[in-house]
Amino acid sequence: MTAPAADGRQSLLARLMAVVRAEFRSQTLIFEPDDPVFGGGPCRVSGCERHARGHGLCLNHRVRWAKQGRLDLEEFITRADPRLQRQRPNQQCAVAGCGYGSARQGLCQLHAQRWERAGRPDRGAWTADPPKIKQPSAGASCRIRHCELWPEASGPFCHSHNATWRANGRPEIDAFAARFDPGRVVPADESIQLGPLPPQLRLEMQYTLQQRRDRRVGKLAPAVVTRVVRLLAASSATSLLDHDEDSWLTIADGTVNDSLGRALLLYARRAVVDLAETGGWEAEYPRDVWRMHRLGFDGRRTLRFDRIAQPWLRELAKRWVRLRLSSGLGLEAGGGRVVVAITRFSQFLTTVGVERIDQLDRRLLERYLADLARERHPQRRSAHIGLLNGFFTAVRQHRWDIELPATALFFPADHPRRPDKLPRALAEQVMTQLEQPTNLDRFDGLSYRLITVILMHCGLRVTDALRLRSDCVTTDTDGAPYLHYFNHKMHRDALVPVDTELVDAIGHQRHRNLDRWPAGTVILFPRPSKNIDGGHPISSSTYRMALQRWLADCDIRDEHGQRVHLTPHQWRHTLGTRLINRDVPQEVVRRILDHDSPQMTSHYARLHDDTVRRHWEAARKVDITGRAVTYEPGGPLADAAWAKQRLAQATQALPNGYCGLPMQRSCPHANACLTCPMFLTTSEFLPQHHAQRQQTLELITAAEARGHGRLAEMNRTVLSNLDTIIVALETPETTEHAL
Repeated sequence: MTAPAADGRQSLLARLMAVVRAEFRSQTLIFEPDDPVFGGGPCRVSGCERHARGHGLCLNHRVRWAKQGRLDLEEFITRADPRLQRQRPNQQCAVAGCGYGSARQGLCQLHAQRWERAGRPDRGAWTADPPKIKQPSAGASCRIRHCELWPEASGPFCHSHNATWRANGRPEIDAFAARFDPGRVVPADESIQLGPLPPQLRLEMQYTLQQRRDRRVGKLAPAVVTRVVRLLAASSATSLLDHDEDSWLTIADGTVNDSLGRALLLYARRAVVDLAETGGWEAEYPRDVWRMHRLGFDGRRTLRFDRIAQPWLRELAKRWVRLRLSSGLGLEAGGGRVVVAITRFSQFLTTVGVERIDQLDRRLLERYLADLARERHPQRRSAHIGLLNGFFTAVRQHRWDIELPATALFFPADHPRRPDKLPRALAEQVMTQLEQPTNLDRFDGLSYRLITVILMHCGLRVTDALRLRSDCVTTDTDGAPYLHYFNHKMHRDALVPVDTELVDAIGHQRHRNLDRWPAGTVILFPRPSKNIDGGHPISSSTYRMALQRWLADCDIRDEHGQRVHLTPHQWRHTLGTRLINRDVPQEVVRRILDHDSPQMTSHYARLHDDTVRRHWEAARKVDITGRAVTYEPGGPLADAAWAKQRLAQATQALPNGYCGLPMQRSCPHANACLTCPMFLTTSEFLPQHHAQRQQTLELITAAEARGHGRLAEMNRTVLSNLDTIIVALETPETTEHAL
């Protein structure tokens, strides 16, 4: 990216002056320990006001802890002196009554000289009766406020502080002494010195730090900023726009090699470029690469029109994309897919040598259809055709270019036939493993566990689940709970009924969020890191990685013993299939899954019908005589026989079997199905048959006791048929007789 022109630089400077707040306009920026971005929290040593930078300790105490051999941390924190080394008393001379500071061998300068002249006798005996030395006037002490040692005759400070004063060039005494005052000494890891930078570059870094504070994405230690500031000061640059990103990274080689520093350098340049080129649609539209975050869209997505070779086609594409995005379509549907489709068309036009819009006719589009046929995916081909046709319609409708021929259009027959798509529901054997509480408890985070339960039980798309609000549970007038979410695909709010167990789990998640973010969070699933205010949700990629780790840890396997690999969306298909299989009305399923049309839900109903038919054809079926009955799945009447069976189940449902009588005929047996020759049953009704046999025996016994011979005789026929059916269903399968 080229740097702005001179007038652009002046505009950038004016914008910087307008947006950088007073709190960031200082050459020295000092931050408190509780600063959400630049602070590290207070040091755990009681009384220390410095920032914690590791193990809960400030840099000073962390160094002391390391020098002491990293002893028990809690014990060190209890015993540690909170003062900095420069604020602690210097060592005093070992001679009793001497107030000078230690110079060598534990003795002050004067006592050390006399002891050495005496031939270094035994220290204990010598210090018991030392020679007299010259003392300062009564009450004199070092000018450092916390130091009570005697000052040396050659300076206003004690021995150690005097040496430091001379080493610093003998600065003004009061100013030097003030450096040692508590609260006046700002360690390098708690401040940022921007003074060495040129004026505009300093403003740019101040703006960068202000942006980082406002976004509150993650912590930024002042030491990292200091490394970048040193690099910029040594580069002789007057603005971050003097070099592009690659050039800055090259300059940083050997100086700023840590990932945090290099990331900050790139972040700073991008922030300044965005400020320089800001201006909404009026500023972004003329560019051939749109940076969508400048237009209010989330993320760092770009739309690249520079790959559309024909200028006239590029301009029309930009107008159409702007119109679609302005109408409320999402970034992918409104812009991303459009740019891909038109870029693909542009490449074809370049290949065949088309240079003008008036050359786009039906003959050319038929050639494009043939070229597009190389794309094997029918859905993708159909999407390209539909988008291009919508593009041509928009050009004509808005009269963007009247030279577009009327024959430049596609017809419904041009779309490839798309095969019926069946839902990718998971097998019940797999779902049984996934739903086991012991397996769910193996997630490496309670948030991931709850997300998974919501996906399984509510059928949300993973993006919608991750963006749930903290107040996502609502109730109706009867107190029944619902999960309230935003369906991003349909751009509308939606509700799905939930149970109280899930409501309780959501409540526990909210309490965990409050423990981490006491001010509360807007979303239910904030990401655990780089999220100071809890406003950023867990990303889809992060959850998917956690899901794959969980599947591997639980060793979930299918019916063939193979490891299961699934996507979160398959739980949505599984819920839809389960509901249909439980005879939930299709319209109810549509509302639960918030489908836009009944056709979307019909996929689950078709799968249900295919599954039930497959099980019906595979099951053993016997009549009241115990004779096995089969249907030929591949026979010429297979579809008709299955249609008759489904109709019978829908209109003549029995508690223990099915009726095989054609619907066009009336039943002469009334409720005596077990004496009807058209009655059919399978092994799935064995429990009902056993229960009815017991009830029949009781009826026969009661009838005989009352002398009702006819009633007993009728029930003996039923009992005989039941015995025959039960024996036939419980006997290993033999040769069957086809109807």
